[in-house]
Amino acid sequence: MVAALLVAPLAPLLGGVALIAADRSRLRIATAAAYGIALALAVVALAAALLSVWKRPAIDHSWVPAIGMRLHLAIDGISAPLVVLTAAIGVLVVLHAGWKEPSATYLGALLMVTGGALATFLVQDAIAFFLAFELVLVPMWLLIARFGDTTRPGERDRAATMFVLYTVLGSTLMLVGILVLVVSAGTSDLTRLQTAHLAGSTQTVVAALLMIGIGIKIPIWPLHSWLPAAHTAAPTGGSVLLAAVLLKMGTYAVVRLVVFPLPGGLHTVAPFVAVFAVIGILVGGLVCLVERSLKRLIAWSSVAHMGFVVLALMTGTTLGVQAALYGNIAHGVISALLFVVVGGLKKRWGGDDLQTARHALRQVSPRLGLALVVGFAGSLALPGLAGFWGEILTLFSAWSPGDRPLTLFRILAVAAATGSVLAAAYALRVLRGVWAGTGSLPYDGDVVADDAHSVEWVVIALLVAGVVALGVWPIPVMHQTAYGLAHVSRVLVGGAP
Repeated sequence: MVAALLVAPLAPLLGGVALIAADRSRLRIATAAAYGIALALAVVALAAALLSVWKRPAIDHSWVPAIGMRLHLAIDGISAPLVVLTAAIGVLVVLHAGWKEPSATYLGALLMVTGGALATFLVQDAIAFFLAFELVLVPMWLLIARFGDTTRPGERDRAATMFVLYTVLGSTLMLVGILVLVVSAGTSDLTRLQTAHLAGSTQTVVAALLMIGIGIKIPIWPLHSWLPAAHTAAPTGGSVLLAAVLLKMGTYAVVRLVVFPLPGGLHTVAPFVAVFAVIGILVGGLVCLVERSLKRLIAWSSVAHMGFVVLALMTGTTLGVQAALYGNIAHGVISALLFVVVGGLKKRWGGDDLQTARHALRQVSPRLGLALVVGFAGSLALPGLAGFWGEILTLFSAWSPGDRPLTLFRILAVAAATGSVLAAAYALRVLRGVWAGTGSLPYDGDVVADDAHSVEWVVIALLVAGVVALGVWPIPVMHQTAYGLAHVSRVLVGGAP
């Protein structure tokens, strides 16, 4: 069972490197063969991840004794849902790529992002955590720079450059914060850091450094401008991984490196970060009301939804952290669904401008139309769908924020609720124009030819099922996170769930 902990990240990582190397060699691998290999490796990673979550094995060996770094891999209730989400999304993006079009390099990059993210959620050493986190950035840059689906001249290069510059800055600040934290605590083990007692001034400085660095990667307003550009330029698989996996790595880093080890420092910086998070919710909603690019609109909605996750974390309560962890999973599935659907629409339309007159989606592509409705309904936190629980629990936790400034956080809760109203407004705006086809052209073509089918429909159907299942039956994820938080309740208001 211990081997599963190593197989889960290493199978996609090493397989991804091999596919990229093969594609650049003289003996290039056939597209169909590359697809089969990539899909098999993604399925192996998912099976290993599920086995690891079920059996909960652990690996803990000395790795770099000179700096106290250890090869420590384990899963708890906090990381388990994210491990399963990452592995499942990895399978879906490879499956969605199809066997005719993608190159081995593209498939290899998808696998490397998946493997690096799995390693990030599995490692229990702060320095190894940083290395795994950074491992994801190069293949993601490759997906944006080389395989972007934008038609605007130079847009891929600009988006890739912004991605690199912002993330490198965030990585630098994050590394400095981690090093100060590790040196001050005398350990890099994340489990031992949970019970470390640092001086108040040190906690504040480290928390500020980490929140700025990680805030770029989440991203939090006003450090967000790289995200819409990256999503617009990235291919569908890259956008899915970016929204469903990479952004979750940022909020997970806040939980592991700030919320647990630095409760005093978080108490100091939380009001400021919470204000920025809520501004992001409102700005994202307002931009979505006027944005013409459908794919860019989904990207801006991610800024708003991640604002809810950050607000919940800043409350410093058990309920808030649980709301953030659930919101991570919900947004991962919803955003994956929306980007897959929008990617399919953009390919069929030849663009994603909402102002262009087109046929009503419910007439032309009823399957895609249904999926778009479910995705936006989940995005606006409709009860019974995945987005509801994370957002409603966030509002509850912000209304009763423990030892945080009560008046400020209640104002932020009201403002965040206003952001939910904006989400409903822009969702209805899109559905009115795209699904209902207000002012659209008449249609008398072949519905079957224009609708989702084959592998695309399988991927969409699985994501729709996930959005509904998480909304109707949230208990499994809630129990997992409650179990994980029970062991660190000393730093949270409200004790163990």
